[in-house]
Amino acid sequence: MSVMSIDKDYDNLTITLVSDFEAPIDQVWDLWADPRKLERWWGPPTYPATFEKHDLTAGGEASYYMTGPEGDTPRGWWLITSVERPRTLEFSDGFADQDGNRKDDMPVMTVRVTLREHDGGTRMEIRSKFESREDMERLVDMGAVEGLQEAVGQMDGLLVRSAGS
Repeated sequence: MSVMSIDKDYDNLTITLVSDFEAPIDQVWDLWADPRKLERWWGPPTYPATFEKHDLTAGGEASYYMTGPEGDTPRGWWLITSVERPRTLEFSDGFADQDGNRKDDMPVMTVRVTLREHDGGTRMEIRSKFESREDMERLVDMGAVEGLQEAVGQMDGLLVRSAGS
């Protein structure tokens, strides 16, 4: 599994996941930049994502839903704040209602993805920053840490397939 570490830092209101891949930065970046590839790993295996909108430019937006094993479809949104292809991506990440509207009663986090060369491959760091300890605890209790770890764990298989094609 590519996930090297996942750290919950309640003092700094962050969750940081570090993963190493035996693939060049451009291939790892492509798993974020191509919505069809992103759908194959964003979300745990039992909740695959479908991206309805995917604009990875500063000020752009992404919207998606996940389909659960019982047919439920939780929705989410991103507001892209910064992009430096193929090294960094920063966005606000939140929940949406069934019509795709932002849910104000749910936490919003700021996510920064950083890719850098490491040991002949790529190291990816995903750092999620929360507005309050309550928001962070709420998402941790909902299983967000395990879900992120399961989601990122799917990336290795996609990189192996794309490297051979």
